[in-house]
Parts: sequence; C-alpha cells; structure tokens
Amino acid sequence: MTTVYDFQARDIDGNEVALSSYRGQVLLIVNVASQCGFTPQYEGLETLYRSYAARGLKVLAFPCNQFGGQEPGSAEEIKSFCATHYEVTFPVFAKIDVNGDDAHPLYQFLKKSEPGVLGTEGIKWNFTKFLVDREGHVVERYAPTTKPEELRGDIEKLLG
Repeated sequence: MTTVYDFQARDIDGNEVALSSYRGQVLLIVNVASQCGFTPQYEGLETLYRSYAARGLKVLAFPCNQFGGQEPGSAEEIKSFCATHYEVTFPVFAKIDVNGDDAHPLYQFLKKSEPGVLGTEGIKWNFTKFLVDREGHVVERYAPTTKPEELRGDIEKLLG
C-alpha cells in the first residue's frame, strides 16, 4: 500500500528529500502562497509546529502559484518571505503544481487518498491542509478556510 513515505520532493534549497525521513511523525502538509488572503495562516502553522514538534508533528509547506498567481516569487524570495514575515522554522519545499497534468506525485496521492467535498479531488485554493498519521496514511483534508488552530484536537489524537 502506498503511503506519503513513498514520495520525495525538493526542498526550498533544491535538495531532494525522501518523505520517508519523516517516518513515525504526524505530518500536516499544506500548499501555501505568499500573497493570499490566507497567508496569515503561516502564523498559526508555525504556532502548531512549535507547540507539537517535540511530540512528533512536522508541518510541510509546498508553495504553489496555481491560484490567482499568488506565489510568483523565486525560491529565495519565498524563503526570505517566510523567515522575515512569519519566522517559519518548519520545512518549506520548492514551488510545485498541485492540480493538472503537472501536479506533483505527492499531491496526486493526497487528493486521491482524501477527496474534497462531494468527492472532488482538485485542490480548490491555497492553504488546503492534509493531516497524515505516523504510518504515512492521509486521515483528513481541511479546507483553506479551516484555521490551523482548529486542527489541534485532531493533531493531539494522532500524537497520542
């Protein structure tokens, strides 16, 4: 059976990262953008990460420019924005597509594993969130409007 651990992705610095390196941790995977109305959620994501990292939570951010062109920057610009505006310390990956023919294989898997409303697979907007258990299985998908702090209960259940 395929799990999140079967995939790899480039980090914001261009290094290939095997997601198996996060084996045994609870993951919150989010497609992000720097110029979106939901961009302030970076603060909530960082708060979750700092609150639960010691217990095994990793937040993984995947910049995406497919929604209103809201992530136009280069890798350096994205990295600088995250550090300067939100003091992000969780892993940020290279910009990817989450929908369409060029969708990253990880996102193809996430969307099939946990479809959205009425079974639709497509990601509707930036800051769609996927919660993954310690075995690498997708357990929940959250809409962009769901604030990070609203996930605390679900995260705590998976952290045990």
